[in-house]
Amino acid sequence: MNISEIRITLRDDNKLKGFASITLDNAFVIRGLKIIEGASGLFIAMPSRKRRDGTFQDIAHPINMETRELMERQVIAAYRRELQRVENGEIPGPSHNDSYDGGDRDSVMEERF
Repeated sequence: MNISEIRITLRDDNKLKGFASITLDNAFVIRGLKIIEGASGLFIAMPSRKRRDGTFQDIAHPINMETRELMERQVIAAYRRELQRVENGEIPGPSHNDSYDGGDRDSVMEERF
């Protein structure tokens, strides 16, 4: 499996730092990954839905630790590059909005590997 594209949408929130979409092998897209600032640093949360009992269930997720770590490393690296673009004035800063539409091209980094 190869991550062929990563798109990042930054957010200006205390814990939610952004959203990511990844394309696998130029053939399959997973949208709605969350980039979260946790007690131990950044991590990604997989897209999920809320169950009737109030708990959350992942909609899509890696089935082994190696794949999870690969995704996390690449998404967090893309997130940091996107922050650098903001610092360099190349794109506007993040918005304070918890929704994700996937179409905000001004604040999305598109990266192909």
